[in-house]
Amino acid sequence: MTYEFGEGDNESYLIGPGFDLAIPGFDYFQLNFYNRQTEGSRAGDNVWQITPVWSYTIPVGRSDILIDGFIDWVVDNDKNSKGEYHANLHINPQIKYDLGKALKLGDKQLYVGIEYDYWKNKYGVKDTPTSTPTRTPPACCSSTISDAVSTVPVLVAGTDCIE
Repeated sequence: MTYEFGEGDNESYLIGPGFDLAIPGFDYFQLNFYNRQTEGSRAGDNVWQITPVWSYTIPVGRSDILIDGFIDWVVDNDKNSKGEYHANLHINPQIKYDLGKALKLGDKQLYVGIEYDYWKNKYGVKDTPTSTPTRTPPACCSSTISDAVSTVPVLVAGTDCIE
């Protein structure tokens, strides 16, 4: 189960099974199926979401390139007296170089890389004819990546999407 929250009436529980798949070459590959349950009477209740999550490491010289990310695909629309909720697609891969390993500062301690962030009908709000899907603007930022083992700093340079 996953809990999503935001400002105002934006709470949702995502309930459903997830599977860890042993795909050769991948560090991990998960496939999750969620039924979205909203708090209150807003639109977007009882719609389905499919979320694959992956990580793949490629050895390069004295270090590694890590390709990881997720896709959130909400496949249903919903409409009620409170409004409309539209199917949406959020794609978020990252390609990172393990700079810490290359500089002998330790494996998986410092990454540099790029991130692509595409979101159609963000938060279930239908894109308008004059709008385009949401993209991450070019930026350089510090962040952290958490997993079941550790939390490590990462430098990610965002890229603007091209359709």
